[in-house]
Amino acid sequence: MSRLSSCFERVAAENRAAFVTFVTAGDPTHEASREIVLGLPAAGADIIELGMPFTDPSADGPAIDKAAQRALKAGAGMHRTLDIVRDFRKQNDHTPIVLMGYFNPLYAYGVDRFCTDAAAVGVDGLIIVDLPPEEDEELRLPANAAGIDVIRLATPTSDDHRLPTILDGASGFVYYVAVAGVTGGKSATTEDIKAAVTRIKSHTDLPVAVGFGIRTPEQAEAIGRVADGAVVGSAIVSMIENGLDETHMPKDGMVKDVLDFTKKLADGVRAGTKG
Repeated sequence: MSRLSSCFERVAAENRAAFVTFVTAGDPTHEASREIVLGLPAAGADIIELGMPFTDPSADGPAIDKAAQRALKAGAGMHRTLDIVRDFRKQNDHTPIVLMGYFNPLYAYGVDRFCTDAAAVGVDGLIIVDLPPEEDEELRLPANAAGIDVIRLATPTSDDHRLPTILDGASGFVYYVAVAGVTGGKSATTEDIKAAVTRIKSHTDLPVAVGFGIRTPEQAEAIGRVADGAVVGSAIVSMIENGLDETHMPKDGMVKDVLDFTKKLADGVRAGTKG
């Protein structure tokens, strides 16, 4: 059983949703990013999404866009992103790691080589936001052959006609983008999200995790009651930004502050037990 399957099975047995965190690899520095990622499981993260820095993150709002630019300026790249995963696996062999980002860096790296290298360091899944399901065989087939899940995105505009195409070949879980627009935007209502999750689950047995717009423990709790996973990214990335000095270097205590905030979000998810 994969790490992702084991994780969702475990949290379901605990009658709760998985707490999924997102941070950008290399933000604000490689060393600080590594320290944050290593600390996320103890702060309550069940699954870690690690953003692959890219110069033009078109689906991301200002917080994650700025994080990607900070990381790139600090020397981030695919090799250093994989190094963070490799270092993480030396300490933690059970928490799933999903790399999230855009296809261009994978294409530049070499898709087959990337899948081999990612599997070797312990990557469990990929979310490639600009690669439509009709065109993802170039990545999905070698990724699956290497034991890596390719996670598909569904949105409020994914109707019952579109969903079978989105779900064909999907694995790991389904990432439901709760609002139309970029990351860090407005939140959808819990009622709308519950209806969307129910509709998606009528088409698949995969877990459904919900992201975009979750910024507080209370929102995380509400999502945890209606979905299999709650994803928080921009709020955590904003905490990293708030902990930087005028040169974009970490202030003393930044990592602790980020992890303390993450713990509050995790507690919110855990409070949202299923009815």
